[in-house]
Amino acid sequence: EQNPVHATRVLPSPQNSCAMQSTFKQLGLSEPLCAACAEMGLRRPTPIQAACIGPALDGRDVLGSAETGSGKTAAFALPVLQALSREPYGVFAVVLSPARELAQQIADQFSALGARLPTRVCVVVGGADMMRQALALAERPHIVVATPGRLADHLRSSSGAPGSRRKRVSSCQWFWV
Repeated sequence: EQNPVHATRVLPSPQNSCAMQSTFKQLGLSEPLCAACAEMGLRRPTPIQAACIGPALDGRDVLGSAETGSGKTAAFALPVLQALSREPYGVFAVVLSPARELAQQIADQFSALGARLPTRVCVVVGGADMMRQALALAERPHIVVATPGRLADHLRSSSGAPGSRRKRVSSCQWFWV
């Protein structure tokens, strides 16, 4: 018997703004993540963060849409890091990015927000040495931020044998596009 997918579509509005949840602590984030937010100058959740973090922490699929600079990366990175802190193992999350530069920015955000946690982040994008990326993937990062084409290249180049990149990536807990 399959469990139904419970998705939440989020478009920030005055009704679901950060007035409802005025702090990251009230959204359910741990002290280390709240401290990381404060260190990064994130004092209160933005509307997209207030709308997405709670449902994501509850294990719901979330579809959010907001303008550039609204805090979307933290809206999905914080719940991933919270879950990772409870159950750290191998490839925990895969984040797909349409561009190399954005992939690096997302990885930088994961590293900064997860600085108080033992978080390993790996960037897998075209234009970089594929062998170095394969070695980084072999070290079992927690978060893989990738462009679709380069991730597909790595999945195709793995054999599917026990312990292969294909098996490690396909067993991740979170997948963000």
